[in-house]
Amino acid sequence: MTRIAILQMTTGIDPDVNAATLVHAIAEAAEGGAVMLFTPEMSGLLDRDRTRAAPHIVRELENPVLAAVRSAAAAHGIWVALGSLAVLREDGRWANRSFLLGPDGEIVARYDKIHMFDVELASGETWRESAAYAPGEAVVTAETPVGRLGLAVCYDVRFPALFEALGQLRCDAIAVPAAFTVPTGKAHWHLLQRARAVEASAYVIAAAQVGEHADGRRTYGHSLVVDPWGEIVLDMGGEATGVGFAEIDPNRIKDVRRQLPSLANRRHLPKSASL
Repeated sequence: MTRIAILQMTTGIDPDVNAATLVHAIAEAAEGGAVMLFTPEMSGLLDRDRTRAAPHIVRELENPVLAAVRSAAAAHGIWVALGSLAVLREDGRWANRSFLLGPDGEIVARYDKIHMFDVELASGETWRESAAYAPGEAVVTAETPVGRLGLAVCYDVRFPALFEALGQLRCDAIAVPAAFTVPTGKAHWHLLQRARAVEASAYVIAAAQVGEHADGRRTYGHSLVVDPWGEIVLDMGGEATGVGFAEIDPNRIKDVRRQLPSLANRRHLPKSASL
């Protein structure tokens, strides 16, 4: 059994405050016996006012939140799946980038969110992530204390092809950090996370943003850990922030894959024909 920690937070528009929350959570996770902490999407800054946010979106090496988290990870000897940060790319566009940090604080892997959240909801909420952010192009996995970990971010959860690819890479767990809206969360959050766990025969670890944010948005919360059978191991609810703990059982993964070897049974579909 591998003990992990999940941070549910309400990220605001001040990176220094957000960094302090992350550093405190790293200490709490380590003190609680976790070998790895998972944090939500946009852990360092959540601000829909892009003009106000722009001065804080800098290159990776200049990002003070990333530096603080790396230092804290090394100080406590704990892995951190830093859900994502907004970073400045070399071409001047922004990336919604996940970082996997080892217990020495070094960057083990990076993943840029592939699917951009461009939607118009019936609630009146409109989001155009692609107006500022460039999509990623690579499927990313890495070896960690929870086994082979696949990386995804929020809206990616709606695209089964990515999770099929992660399943075929034999991921034991998949991180899905998120900042889900309340309307989409109520309708689809639990359903999608459970489905992706079943499809990939892997644990899904989904650290989430929650509550009322300084930029005026509201997020759904309910940070989840779902096992490969689709059973919910941890649900942190939709109100409070904090650190939760869960156990990842490698024998559970083996047992599910033995009973339902869907990854091994997969066949390429024949070409379709139009009548």
